[in-house]
Amino acid sequence: MLRYGAFYGPGTSMSLRPPGLQSELVRKRQYPVVGSGAGVFSFIHIDDAATATVAAIERGRRGIYHITDDEPAPATEWLPGLASALGAKPPLRVPKWVGRLAAGPAAVVMMTEGRGASNAKARRELEWAPKYHTWREGFVHGLE
Repeated sequence: MLRYGAFYGPGTSMSLRPPGLQSELVRKRQYPVVGSGAGVFSFIHIDDAATATVAAIERGRRGIYHITDDEPAPATEWLPGLASALGAKPPLRVPKWVGRLAAGPAAVVMMTEGRGASNAKARRELEWAPKYHTWREGFVHGLE
């Protein structure tokens, strides 16, 4: 079983051209940091997801593999980073109750309590590594 981080890159909701839904929301400042923004997210470029999938088919054993980059990050870091990569203003911040009304309780939990994932097992057992080791470089060089 492969558990992917949040996809970004061409054809995803976090892409530059054509702009994906999340990219557009970030540009319009309609994707805020909710509450503390301490929830940790894991990301994966769509091309890295493809190479990991091939590696799993060729070398994987039964089990769960987290297919993510090397740097899980809290929303307070990655969301402003995405806005910057898109040439947008920094995201707004809203209290948890506003996030709950606008996006629902699951979104609030993700933004405030998410834990991210480690790709160590996939790296070791699949002999795989992402081209974009972190979302920081991927957001700058991999959104198109």
